[in-house]
Amino acid sequence: MDRSSDLLWRHLRDVPAFRALLRATEARLYALLPFSPPVLDLGCGDGHFGAVALPRPPDVGLDPQKGPLREAVRRNAYRLLLQADGRSLPFPDRAFGTVVSNCVLEHIPDVGPVLKEVARVLRPGGYFYFTVPGPDFLPSLSIGRALDRVGLRLLGDRYRRFFDRISRHYYYDDPEGWRKRLAAAGLHLLQWRPYLSRRALAAVEWGHYFGLPALVAKKLTDRWIIWPSRANLWLTERAIRPFYDETPREGICLFMVATVE
Repeated sequence: MDRSSDLLWRHLRDVPAFRALLRATEARLYALLPFSPPVLDLGCGDGHFGAVALPRPPDVGLDPQKGPLREAVRRNAYRLLLQADGRSLPFPDRAFGTVVSNCVLEHIPDVGPVLKEVARVLRPGGYFYFTVPGPDFLPSLSIGRALDRVGLRLLGDRYRRFFDRISRHYYYDDPEGWRKRLAAAGLHLLQWRPYLSRRALAAVEWGHYFGLPALVAKKLTDRWIIWPSRANLWLTERAIRPFYDETPREGICLFMVATVE
């Protein structure tokens, strides 16, 4: 296998396994899509996804948090990085040919103004690509389902609220719900597709807990993976690759493509 082009490995060597699985799965969705320049990465965070996952690194990365942006600067993948609020983008009208927002919109309490800003800065004929969790996300959590099966539904609901809180999600709309949100902002939903099976979601879910040592490593060394070698990560890769390789007909999360109306 050509490791340099293997999306899973490119993530796994830099970030915790659960994040590598999720982001590599998403990266595959972008692989064959058109990216008309300039490209805006809205909610770029630490810049890892934009740097290694997209067919071409975005020209501009924007995020409201200073800490992750410092890390994005070190990656040296963007022409420009800005700390700014998505509700008031510091760009002129029709400034971008493509806008990407990967796993960002669900974390914004009032997402309507952000969508309106995307519509404003996106050129006619350009594309807005984004990913969000769907309505089956919380009901599909493995621990919650296990508690339900043994008659502990109240505890299952409590767990789902806990996971929702640590995930910081505000939205679990279905495609029709997002179509309406987009239309209200002057955007048109062109297509969507589901991704991430229940089995893969369980791997991501449990990875949050098994990934705690990586969090300690990040705090101590500023690196998620201290020794990113094939030998060190062989077992981890073998465990999660089947979830990456599967092609589910149904999915827990949604990949959306929109354009200006």
